[in-house]
Amino acid sequence: MSKYLSPIIALFVLALAGCTLIPKYQRPTAAISPTWPKVPEQAKVPTNAVTAADIGWREFFRNPRLQQLIELALTNNSDLRVAMLNVEQTRALYKVQRNVLVPTVDVNANGSRQRIAYGFAGTGGGATYNQFNVNLGVTSYELDLFGRVRSLKRQALETYFATEEARKSAQIALVAEVGAAYLTEREATEQLAVARQTLKAVRDAYDLTKRSYDAGVRSALDLNVAETQMQTARAAVAGYEQQLAQAENYLVLLVGRPLPDDLPSSQPFDPQICLSDIPAGLPSDLLQRRPDILAAEHQLKAANASIGVARAAFLPTITLTGSGGSASTALEGLFAPGSQVWGFSPQIVWPIFAAGTAWNELQAVKAGKLIEAANYQKAIQTAFREVADSLAARAAVETQLSANQALVKSQQQIYELTRARFQQGVDSSLNVLTTQQNFYNARQTLVQSQYSRLFNLINLYQALGGGWRENSPQPDTGQISKEKNR
Repeated sequence: MSKYLSPIIALFVLALAGCTLIPKYQRPTAAISPTWPKVPEQAKVPTNAVTAADIGWREFFRNPRLQQLIELALTNNSDLRVAMLNVEQTRALYKVQRNVLVPTVDVNANGSRQRIAYGFAGTGGGATYNQFNVNLGVTSYELDLFGRVRSLKRQALETYFATEEARKSAQIALVAEVGAAYLTEREATEQLAVARQTLKAVRDAYDLTKRSYDAGVRSALDLNVAETQMQTARAAVAGYEQQLAQAENYLVLLVGRPLPDDLPSSQPFDPQICLSDIPAGLPSDLLQRRPDILAAEHQLKAANASIGVARAAFLPTITLTGSGGSASTALEGLFAPGSQVWGFSPQIVWPIFAAGTAWNELQAVKAGKLIEAANYQKAIQTAFREVADSLAARAAVETQLSANQALVKSQQQIYELTRARFQQGVDSSLNVLTTQQNFYNARQTLVQSQYSRLFNLINLYQALGGGWRENSPQPDTGQISKEKNR
């Protein structure tokens, strides 16, 4: 009977060795609309264009100076370096956990020499013993019958994948931040130039008014109004100088080093600094293209694998310890015939009286999985909102830009007509100063609108998962990444 029972037992053990107690993973349903909120026709982009996540940042950002700044940031930024080191750390920890599945074989060689006294004290009786050993052994290798070790391996693998996606997300954020910081620096430069031109104009007007006042032609009110406008313009120049300095400092922080002198020179405002035709795709695309969403899902899968570890705690753990080698009392006889020794010590541990602790640990792990599922849903909803907000803002910024361009043109004409009337003695200096201030405000608002459009494009590019590729997608042939799709 036993000769038939032994193969059955062997097959049963092999079947157990191939299973785990990890629950079957099911992706939570995305609680978002299948389509984006309706946007005006002028905000739509071609649907047959390249997916935003596949547009390399060199193709999206077309300015040579900005491209070099991004390249420097990707090399020197401290936050991105930490994210990359986190990937290296979790990958090493995954390999450590993977190696637990393979028995660890140790070679141990030792020798000892010992004298033992015997007889009565003072007789001098005794003996000296020698012992030499060479062993090849396996220490505490766990038979993973219920998948505890493989569940830990899967948990470590999913954590590694989550960290890799977090690195991509950090790179996307860095690329977008550098682009936004560069635009902020250029916007402050443009606004400072407008403020300085306005200051020169109002200072000339003040000097003219002061001479007229000294000649008794103008009143003290005219002089005070002109001086007020001049001081206001001076304060505006100082404010924009501060903004420019802060923007440059922030750019240096993101780049991670002082800006090199050989950077391409800064160019005047270019409305085509960013690629404008970015297809939004479908909301479901975000589930596969946004690294932060993928990272949240891998964290959810890691929590799911933790349940397998917690379930295995209810079942026995079997460990094997064994060794084989040679032992002799003389070094020259260590490998002589008959010196062979061996030992085999299996152990089984079943935590019967710790079931309450194991049960509570299992409940805690299940709650942790629900937490990760909520985080995953939140990541999806946040991504949906960011894309929807950018799409909604696209039409608004285009309309504002068009309106502000017309406003600047209108305010310039009003200012020029008022100044001509003043020079002919038809209009007052107060009207000239008022129309000049309106013209200045309109120009500053136009600068803001011009850059708001570019900021919106960067936000949309980042929200759609673009910015972690430099050029075109590269095939993934890594051995570890192949396990991702198992």
